[in-house]
Amino acid sequence: MDLSSLTTETRNPKTMHLDTLSVAEFAQVMNAEDQTVPVSVSHALPAITAAITAITAQFNKGGRLFYTGAGTSGRLGVLDAAECVPTFGTDPEMVQGLIAGGMPAMTVAVEGAEDNAELGAQDLRDHQLTANDTVVGIAASGRTPYVIGGLDYAKSVGAVTISLACNANAAISAHAEIQIEVPVGPEVLTGSTRLKAGTAQKLVLNMLSTGAMVGLGKVYKNLMVDVKPTNEKLVARAKRIIQQATDCDADTAAANFEAAGHDVKLAIVMTLTGDTAAAAQTRLTAANGFIARAIQ
Repeated sequence: MDLSSLTTETRNPKTMHLDTLSVAEFAQVMNAEDQTVPVSVSHALPAITAAITAITAQFNKGGRLFYTGAGTSGRLGVLDAAECVPTFGTDPEMVQGLIAGGMPAMTVAVEGAEDNAELGAQDLRDHQLTANDTVVGIAASGRTPYVIGGLDYAKSVGAVTISLACNANAAISAHAEIQIEVPVGPEVLTGSTRLKAGTAQKLVLNMLSTGAMVGLGKVYKNLMVDVKPTNEKLVARAKRIIQQATDCDADTAAANFEAAGHDVKLAIVMTLTGDTAAAAQTRLTAANGFIARAIQ
């Protein structure tokens, strides 16, 4: 397999003497390289915008979002999916991360799994993928067979397909309707795509999930109003969000939080309108969950 044409696999001329640098010099060089990543991501904003729009539309049909990848790419997808549950109060089924080799591959490499295209298809088949779903195939190299297999299967059932690669003219781009390419150049440590490529992927995934959740009404202004208060820290945050959203005092926030059954969004509408929980819920339902519309 010839990887020489992939910029993620080439040597970085700025770090040829990495092993002889002082710690301070190493940190400076690595930081300078990392600062180039957001600029690379900015060039892909049109494709990212299209992806967010498509994901949101699929969610509105009752569809799900699947991230699929191998190694670091797969782990980042699993991470982003897992964070949607506490941040946006989503059902765990709504956003899911699939990694080549299954959950054991989160911590230990599963030999050969990423080279199996059929495994990529089978993992999605096992989740009963439908045309209402979206599949985002993530591969730093842009050529991972597991990801290509998953994208091809997704396309065969009519699901929306999106690719995310860190090389230009990536192989996986030909297997997706929406192609996100973020060429980050050679890594500080040759071939270690958990570095700049991983950072780029994390930035893009942050935008895809957060942008789609904004589009579903799970954000009011810049507050995570669908947060699920499952521990003391989150209960305190929930009450603070109510205060921030309504400019009410702590006692009012706490009282409405309880009256709303610990539903932050409902408590905010109650506070802003003076409605009972039932009336506020009617408003929210009519507004498809968007607070700004519910309080008009």
